[in-house]
Amino acid sequence: MNRPSRLASPVVELRQYTLKPGQRETLIALFDREFVETQEATGMTVIGQFRDLDRPDMFVWLRGFEDMEARKDALSAFYGGSVWAAHRDAANATMIDSDDVLLLKPAWPGAAFDLSGLLRPIDAEAETANDESRLSGFVEISIHHLQLGIEAGFAERFRAEAAPLLAANGARLLGAFISEHAENTFPRLPVRAAENVFVIVTGFDDVDVHAGHQAALAASPAWQAAHETMTAVSTKPVERLRLTPTSRSLLR
Repeated sequence: MNRPSRLASPVVELRQYTLKPGQRETLIALFDREFVETQEATGMTVIGQFRDLDRPDMFVWLRGFEDMEARKDALSAFYGGSVWAAHRDAANATMIDSDDVLLLKPAWPGAAFDLSGLLRPIDAEAETANDESRLSGFVEISIHHLQLGIEAGFAERFRAEAAPLLAANGARLLGAFISEHAENTFPRLPVRAAENVFVIVTGFDDVDVHAGHQAALAASPAWQAAHETMTAVSTKPVERLRLTPTSRSLLR
């Protein structure tokens, strides 16, 4: 087992890759075998890797950095190194698009991912995991697109009004983030710089628990009122990603 740093998300990338049909398992096998420890050796943290339940050709993952300068150094080291050079052709051969990336920072003090106590299976352990354990856990990422300049107030209102309702109805709030508008320190990898978002990451024991959570929220007048308030200041519908972790994902 490998133990990550306790707090790995002062800066986070949320990355959504559109893959060629039938290539997701190929990329996951390559990623979990070759790109976890080798990225973390440069100073970043691979926080979570996921299958999207609603989009069979989508691979979603998160990685964290101590700050924007550390991000530049870590990405320069990894993408300029021998491991990426050896495997980039195989990885890129699975992909249609890898540029859907949001650059994020914690929405309030304490909203970052806390990875203390989490252990990542080494690759050999992951390979021997059965299907049930491999697919255990469920993560939902909700992306709220906001008018510019209201994200701090939106986050505080969510923290005060919506977060307790999520917890009361079976969700674990794993992290909450807003857009990081600092200059992209590694322009070789583009980010959606024009976006202004509030991102919620919640965890559940499994898909059935998540379904029960959704039903409970739908029946809650307090949640409906909070949801209407959030929708009123959004610029487009909420994006909801229903995700199952790979066997080596820390978040689940």
